[in-house]
This record gives sequence, structure tokens and C-alpha cells, in this order.
Amino acid sequence: VSSRVLLTSASPGQCAGKWHLIGFATNAHWFVSKKADMKQGTMVLTPTAEGDMDMSYSSRKTDGTCWEMNHLAQKTETPGRFTYYSKRWGNSNDLRVVEAKYDEYILTHTIKTKAGRTDILNKLYGRTPDLRPELLQRFEQFCLDTGIEKDNIVILPQNEECSPKA
Repeated sequence: VSSRVLLTSASPGQCAGKWHLIGFATNAHWFVSKKADMKQGTMVLTPTAEGDMDMSYSSRKTDGTCWEMNHLAQKTETPGRFTYYSKRWGNSNDLRVVEAKYDEYILTHTIKTKAGRTDILNKLYGRTPDLRPELLQRFEQFCLDTGIEKDNIVILPQNEECSPKA
């Protein structure tokens, strides 16, 4: 599976700023019961002086409150590849930037490991809440190519934004 993942090299500064989470796909079991309620959220990427990436994610829930999550992803020897541990979910994450045009979109592929179980999570982010149809189609094809079933690939509906804490 990961042999199909092409890493891009980029300076961390190119991906800095706000991104809208547009596409979400995973083979994780929890997704089946949650996908119908999921909507777009935003992520703010802030590179550190060491080349790591601070990721601040927020999404407005149906009750109007904001759900937030933050991670510090550490760079690896491979350009475009980061690792982090999620205390909230208790999993290790190997995140790879697969494809990017930093003024338009980023496609990521994450391998999540928890208690010996591995799940794949692919995400498509855009600088704006809408992306060209051909990018949505490429995202869907990439997900299928990495072993995710068509029913587990979702283009998220737009949502009122939350402002992540700076």
C-alpha cells in the first residue's frame, strides 16, 4: 500500500496557514457510524524553527460549539513525512504529504497504529472550502488505490468555521 504513496518535498513554510478539510477517507471501524455527521473543519499549520509542524484543527459541531485538537508533528529524515502521538486517541501517526500545490490543496496519507492495529487515513485539504472536481476525483482514486472502500470516502459538506486558538 505505502509503495503507492509519493512523497513531495517542500519547505514547511509553503504549507503554513489555514486549510479546509474537504475529503476524509479511512478504513477505521469507527468511521462507519460517524461519517454522516461529519462536516468540514479547518486546520492551521504553523512550522516551527526546527522544521516540525504545529497542527491546530477545529470543527463546529451541530450544537454550535467548537471541537478542537492540536498536535505537534515531528519531521523525519524523509521530506514531507512527519510523526506524532495522539494523546486523545492513544495512537501513533505516520503522516505523509502525498501531493500538494500549496496555494490550492494538500493530500495526506496517515498510517495510524494503536494496540497493534493499523488504520489508513487519507485527507484532502484546500485553501478554500471548494476544490476543482478533478481534485476530488483524484482524491477518491488515491483512496481506492490505498485500499479504502468507496463507501468510506467522503467529501465533507461545508460548515460554519470555528477559529482555532492561536
